[in-house]
Amino acid sequence: MIVRIMGEGQVDLTEADLELLNEFDAALEAAIESGDEATFRTALHDLLEKVRQDSKPLPPDSLEPSQFILPHAEASMDEVREMLQDDGLIPG
Repeated sequence: MIVRIMGEGQVDLTEADLELLNEFDAALEAAIESGDEATFRTALHDLLEKVRQDSKPLPPDSLEPSQFILPHAEASMDEVREMLQDDGLIPG
């Protein structure tokens, strides 16, 4: 599964990571809903870090279709809120 992290490029994740990533995604959504900036920062950091740890980077010149796009590490709560879909950042 190809994922794009804005400002960083694309990575390849296995489908096995999806359930765990949805837990991180849910924590991020809850932080946004509560308006808690500190919790939001931690949740965004944790989600991106897990994706980086569990994925294999694609070459910089690769342009594969991404299954989903994640915000950059310094994204604001409003930026991430605009990216949210009915099931969060990560479908499933």
